[in-house]
Amino acid sequence: MILHPKNETFEHLDPRSREIMLKTVEFFESKGKKKLKHDDHERVWYTDFLDFVKRERVFATLLTPAAFAGGDDGKRWDTFRNCAFNEILSFYGLQYWYTWQVTILGLGPIWMGNNDKVKQRTADLLEDGGIFAFGLSEQAHGADLYSSEMALSPVADGRYVANGSKYYIGNANAAALVSTFGKNRETGDFVFFAAQSDHANYECVKNVVNSQNFVAEYALHDYPVTEDDILSTGQEAWDSSLNTINVGKYNLGWASVGICTHAVYEAITHATHRRLFDHSVTEFTHIRQFFVDAWTRLVAMRMFALRASDYMRAASTEDRRYLLYNPMVKMKVTTQGEEVINLLWDIIAAKGFEKDTYFEMAARDIRALPKLEGTVHVNMALIIKFMANYFFNPAPFPEVPTMSDPANDDFLFKQGATRGLGKIQFHDITLAYDSLDLPNINVFKQQIDVLRQFLATAAPSKEQADDIDFLLNLGELFTLVAYGQLLIEKAKIDAVEDDVVDQIFDFMVRDFSRFALQLYSKTGSTDEQMALCLQMIRKPVKDTGRFERVWQQHVAVLDGAYAMND
Repeated sequence: MILHPKNETFEHLDPRSREIMLKTVEFFESKGKKKLKHDDHERVWYTDFLDFVKRERVFATLLTPAAFAGGDDGKRWDTFRNCAFNEILSFYGLQYWYTWQVTILGLGPIWMGNNDKVKQRTADLLEDGGIFAFGLSEQAHGADLYSSEMALSPVADGRYVANGSKYYIGNANAAALVSTFGKNRETGDFVFFAAQSDHANYECVKNVVNSQNFVAEYALHDYPVTEDDILSTGQEAWDSSLNTINVGKYNLGWASVGICTHAVYEAITHATHRRLFDHSVTEFTHIRQFFVDAWTRLVAMRMFALRASDYMRAASTEDRRYLLYNPMVKMKVTTQGEEVINLLWDIIAAKGFEKDTYFEMAARDIRALPKLEGTVHVNMALIIKFMANYFFNPAPFPEVPTMSDPANDDFLFKQGATRGLGKIQFHDITLAYDSLDLPNINVFKQQIDVLRQFLATAAPSKEQADDIDFLLNLGELFTLVAYGQLLIEKAKIDAVEDDVVDQIFDFMVRDFSRFALQLYSKTGSTDEQMALCLQMIRKPVKDTGRFERVWQQHVAVLDGAYAMND
């Protein structure tokens, strides 16, 4: 139920996609752990990986939409297979995933725009091994697009000069094209245009981080821009920026999945062979609890991300449910990744600092993912907009199957206007929650019922609604409900055994109780709200047999199951 790169055959993918995944695993295993760690410590720019990407035409195959494939049947933008590539790259190191991720962001405004000349040029650059960058944020304003100071000044018909700087831009040292967001100085309209990082008027000021990645500050000095470089203007440029993030933020959850998977293998193997007081560390009850919690949280992260991809691929102007599930992959899955690493670190303790371990990188890098493409708080504020319709105004939708077909995800590049989120409807959650009769799901349903009562009879006042911290706590409860819903759907599709599902909902019940207590403890909570919060606090159903079966059959067996080649 988790990736084992040496054993995975990727038979669920078509031949060309399978070839890419297998060759990527081979690249990293041939590179070896010692060289991987050396390059990480010495902050070596990953030329060897980018050479591999060019040689095997990896990004060209995975990131070129079918419309610009030039007759190559393997080229398409296919979220299903991209999930597998996300997982592999992060399994070996966030730095390799990062250059892929920011290339995806850089391509978004290009593929979403109306400039076919730039699109064809981009397809050619991808074929030549090019990487891309997304020039959105600025040092003084972050991602506050309204305050963007990058300016495009008209100098003649169809010609402009661009001036300004961008900050925290991955790949901007070597990107073939940098999709740059700014404003037309004359009209005030938003604009996206493509800049070349090797142009004389493009200055790569510095790398703002101390890592293998190059996260640049760059500046444009009277950079010449023509209509051939303009990707989009006005509302379309604004929508392209947010819709690109809709595509890219989803990948962050997969980065957490890959990191945690490698860390689990390393931690269980170390702990099993570590003896304290004449016992293996894994004989201690609390250590087994930590491991089972870490494994079930990881499995749930992966299940949710896979199920969310189905909704992304099934999306249309009539079905925009992905706009809830997608930021949840970014927000919920990445914070669960932090939980997994914390649990494992409490087990392996000082071992987690050792320079020769993968875990040393994992403990550092897992912290980044909740903080990229909008903080947890920003994404939670977005998610809360869906809460009323989610609980009280469901709509009928056809059931979404596993969307694994090798097809181009056309809708991702024509998502349309970014407004109207409060009008989006969802399917009835009881369809999922009533489909499985398991002890901890039943307890969780009781908690959901009380949350519904809370929202119906003790909804936040205007003053509480203005308290973002209050809403964030409430949003955590809402998020758990949607998380559990998709976990059940995925469990039924994949016939996940009842023991695993019930053990997942063991931690779900505990998490729900924790967030209910936090909401209760808010100084602004009313007596009625506090009483309902207390009703949400429940204990999971204890089943020692179930726990032992999960431990023995799924967790303990990971001892020695995987180690990266030296």
